[in-house]
Amino acid sequence: MSNFLNELSKIIEDRRLNPTAKSYTASLFAKGEDRIVQKVGEEAVEVIIAAKGQGKERLVSESADLLYHLLVLWAEKGVTLAEVEAELERRH
Repeated sequence: MSNFLNELSKIIEDRRLNPTAKSYTASLFAKGEDRIVQKVGEEAVEVIIAAKGQGKERLVSESADLLYHLLVLWAEKGVTLAEVEAELERRH
């Protein structure tokens, strides 16, 4: 899975650097940090709601949305997936 996350991180960074009109990711970057953090918050709440009784499929779907928006936030702030992985490894 982390190979795909690395690939997704690269795609997100490319959308940040080379925005296109039809890209949802590019539109998030264009709207700025406030919109990106708002989306992270919304998705986090949706994960919690899904976990409290909407079933595994919904939890997986909402978790994917949250993870995607976290990757967008990290790209906005210059944080890499490798840095987050390294921090997790350090804590282990």
